[in-house]
Amino acid sequence: MKITDCKELEKIAKEIRKNIIKQVYEAKSGHPGGSLSCADILTVLYFNQMNVSENEPEDFARDRFVLSKGHCSPALYATLAERGFIPKEELTTFRKIHSKLQGHPDKNKVPGIDMTTGSLGQGLSVANGMALSSKLNHDGYRVYCLLGDGEIEEGQIWEAAMTSSKYHLDNLCAILDYNGLQIDGKVEEVKGLDNIEGKWKSFGFNTIVVDGHNIEQLIDAFETAKMTKGKPSIIIAKTIKGKGVSFMENKAEWHGKAPKEEEYKLAMKELE
Repeated sequence: MKITDCKELEKIAKEIRKNIIKQVYEAKSGHPGGSLSCADILTVLYFNQMNVSENEPEDFARDRFVLSKGHCSPALYATLAERGFIPKEELTTFRKIHSKLQGHPDKNKVPGIDMTTGSLGQGLSVANGMALSSKLNHDGYRVYCLLGDGEIEEGQIWEAAMTSSKYHLDNLCAILDYNGLQIDGKVEEVKGLDNIEGKWKSFGFNTIVVDGHNIEQLIDAFETAKMTKGKPSIIIAKTIKGKGVSFMENKAEWHGKAPKEEEYKLAMKELE
């Protein structure tokens, strides 16, 4: 499945956002802000870019995806449901005790998930291993890894970045969900993280900056990454935390908070 119509992809992203809100509301817990900010990125990956099939989720030739910021699992579950990997009705079980859809994704329980994640900072290292294996064995699959901007304050991210560059992992594409906020506030205030583009360039990455809510720009960025040889790529996607729900947008307090009933109704009305 490859959808090229940007309007159609925008509709899918809106459905994903609605299901993010539904999951977090039903569970009365979760992380809506960062899930909403990466919805367009996941839409383009799963419906336009990645070689994956809901009919063969374990196909060895498939492209791999690592959600390094694993707490944003509502976005991944909603995307997998929209694509057909899991039933949409299962989304209402999010974070329930016996549900497959726990707060952090589990590759042993959910079809379409390539790596169990949740402890921040580890995803790029795992993605490196996948990409290196693909190159060494001439398997041909690509690896995508979604990072959070608060997450890249972790030292392991930069150790992993050195590894990506050392082994010339041009089949690896990292994506930074750069919404500028983390649980404690603004990223640049929490740890003084700035000049993010320059940092990734200095670590040997092909660096592409886009509007992370512009479908056309995202598609072009992923295509550029595919054509880049000899070095890994990172797409720095400038996004809005809570995108699509006015009272959640650019508000750090919606990093990990569920909407109450009236807030839920208002959010769903806006997304309609």
